[in-house]
Amino acid sequence: MITKKKINTVFYVFIFSHLFLWTLIPSVSNLNLPLDTIEALAWGSNLDWGFNKHPPFSAFATEFFYLIFGNSDWSYYLLSQIFVVTSFFFVWKFSNEIFEDKTYSLISVLILSGIYFFNFTTPEFNVNISQLPFWALCVYFFYRAINFNKKIDWVFFGIFSALGFLSKYLFIYLLAAFLIYIILNLKKLKKIIPNYLLSLTISLILLIPHFFWLFQNNFITISYGLNRTGLTEFNILNHFSNPLIFLTKQIIILIPFFIMFFIILKKFQFKIKIKDKKILFLISINLIPFLLILTTSIITGAKIRTMWMTPFYLFLGVLFLEIFRKNIDIKKIKIFFYLFLFFFISTPLTYLGISIIDETKRTDYPGKEISRLVQNKWDDNFVNDIKIVVGDEWSAGNLSYHLSSRPIWFNSLKDKTSSITDDQGVIYTGNPTILKKICPGFFGEIKPVGYCMIGKKR
Repeated sequence: MITKKKINTVFYVFIFSHLFLWTLIPSVSNLNLPLDTIEALAWGSNLDWGFNKHPPFSAFATEFFYLIFGNSDWSYYLLSQIFVVTSFFFVWKFSNEIFEDKTYSLISVLILSGIYFFNFTTPEFNVNISQLPFWALCVYFFYRAINFNKKIDWVFFGIFSALGFLSKYLFIYLLAAFLIYIILNLKKLKKIIPNYLLSLTISLILLIPHFFWLFQNNFITISYGLNRTGLTEFNILNHFSNPLIFLTKQIIILIPFFIMFFIILKKFQFKIKIKDKKILFLISINLIPFLLILTTSIITGAKIRTMWMTPFYLFLGVLFLEIFRKNIDIKKIKIFFYLFLFFFISTPLTYLGISIIDETKRTDYPGKEISRLVQNKWDDNFVNDIKIVVGDEWSAGNLSYHLSSRPIWFNSLKDKTSSITDDQGVIYTGNPTILKKICPGFFGEIKPVGYCMIGKKR
């Protein structure tokens, strides 16, 4: 029998080992930060309450780290893992509220190592990773709030709900699940309504700046989301094919999880007591968000991208353990641990192997070297600092991140052209063939990108 002290030790060893490995491996194997991280850093250089693709939280997070660590790649891998292990920690905290036996709590966290979203994809800090801790925090505090109805839990729930939504709009599916749960249990939960409205008010107040930005910018993030899902082009077949493709991919992704789980079962037998409040809550937070997003795809024909499901499975282990609790064989825990160790060790090693073998990845982009060459060309021709870079989030974003002057990134200066002067120090990036023809300053090319430099000449 494993003691509580040993279980706690195993848990903390796990989260710190995960943090260390998934910070170290990409730091030593990647030449450049991934696309989405560079994108968030580009936005962070020019902070606003929203951007062309997403709400602002990921940009605020990366910029906070930039102020501390500058352009040290390892720190952004660390940032991503802090978000991941924070979500693990609150899955653990929640599991301790559900289970009397901490062994189950430990399994509910370790089993997440069998889900692709919590290992291979975590080095790339983006809006999907940004959601993770807030998804876990909201579940934890909502569960405490509906059971104890303490104002402090509702306040935290309101704050983390807003931060989750400011990470990515798909967070609305979890918030919708909470609302549906309240509606389904309205008779039992009447007493919580005033405090629920309090948390809702807190969330809305925190979201006002972003909503104001949305109105000012013609709901540009919504338009981007519609384009990404393919809703701008109607095709009746999409209502059948896209949900089917989505389901198939999710099943494939969850295969290692199911292997880890079924290995500790005595027999595949369960009985769901729908009146059991724990079961009902777990079904609500796990299945309702999944069914809602699947229904969205069926009704609209939307293409649900695989990575969008990153936070949806955080509590899947808790659900399965609770449903099959009577048929779990704790004697098989050693086999489970061996399997866990296999996934835990093999996934970062596989990531390392792929990074070494595959030389065509974005993370092989020579961003530091290109930025050094650009800086040298700039210093040869101009006396002022580079203050603005213009172009897509990748080429211009890399410049914004790597250049020591930390220039502000803009996707376009079409609305600011009249205010641009030589003293400001501007670099435009883009297609070299086109840029060469229209460049009003010094033109340079470092394949495959062209640069147009406008500054105070020597």
